[in-house]
Amino acid sequence: MSTDPKDRWRDLGSFIREQRGTARLSLRRLSELAGISNPYLSQIERGLRRPSAEILQQIAKALRISAETLYVQAGILEPPDGTPDLSRLILADQTLSEDQKQALVRIYLSFRRDFENEHGGEHAGHDHAHGHEVAPDHLHEHAPAPDAPPLRSLS
Repeated sequence: MSTDPKDRWRDLGSFIREQRGTARLSLRRLSELAGISNPYLSQIERGLRRPSAEILQQIAKALRISAETLYVQAGILEPPDGTPDLSRLILADQTLSEDQKQALVRIYLSFRRDFENEHGGEHAGHDHAHGHEVAPDHLHEHAPAPDAPPLRSLS
């Protein structure tokens, strides 16, 4: 990823556009789901606007991807320190069906939640894989609600 801010915003916009394509969403539909205007989303995708963390969170939620992924793309968070984001890797695996990916991510995240619970908050609120504070419900972010549409691949 480039350190030039103009390149960073263009790269972020391209990434969002790619994720929108993977999700098979039109620009208009994503803007509706994210609760932002169609022209504003278009400007973000073209790298002409610098979205706030809140707007990125809304876009991530609409795309059903981790807000953290967009924060890293935007340079708000540092990229992982070499520790792989297993959920992202599972979702990117082209050899698994969407149902298989969702099942694996749910199992993995349930183990992570169990670990956090067993260690009595010793590690709660800190994501060691990424070296930053996280919201308590962060681990639930990747797993959809029982009636939610399928997770989308990040590939």
